[in-house]
Amino acid sequence: MSGPHPLNQAVIAQALHDLRNGQLRKAKAMGFQNEDLEALKHPAMASILANTNISWCSVTINRNVLRRLFRQMDDLFREIGEIDRLLRLEASTSLVSRFYGLSHQEVAVRCAALGMPKRRGRHHVLTEQQDAALWEAWSATIKEQGIPLHDDTAMLAVAADLAEAMSLPLSVIWRAIRGWIREGLT
Repeated sequence: MSGPHPLNQAVIAQALHDLRNGQLRKAKAMGFQNEDLEALKHPAMASILANTNISWCSVTINRNVLRRLFRQMDDLFREIGEIDRLLRLEASTSLVSRFYGLSHQEVAVRCAALGMPKRRGRHHVLTEQQDAALWEAWSATIKEQGIPLHDDTAMLAVAADLAEAMSLPLSVIWRAIRGWIREGLT
């Protein structure tokens, strides 16, 4: 003879939890009716239902909710990947904090998890040649892609791509771009 059906045990445990916490609506939402809940108040009845090997309940999957949760997880994984990329491209802590809401401590933990060395001080300043090359690449990209100067999210993506292509720290590129925009240079 097989043991108690685990789904029965889970449903009874949840129903008893809901009853103890005065959440009758939750128990009723599972399919219990008033007389069922009344019977569950007796420990012997709850024990019989929990320990029977005959399944008296079934599971229904809400596909809409399940798909929405999957999309949320995809968005979360994508965001984690974006943050990791920015950190590898040497984005400043304040830049990551501004766009993703991470605290300085959270950024430090993420950098440590990525095996990045601790940075000390400020990044270098661009040479004239680097500044000119960056200006040309940035100016061409925003015109080609039609990126508005006030679209910080799109501008960050451009800056990250330029940091990757030019092997320069993202924080330096971001500072240069923000300066050009403030000065009205485009």
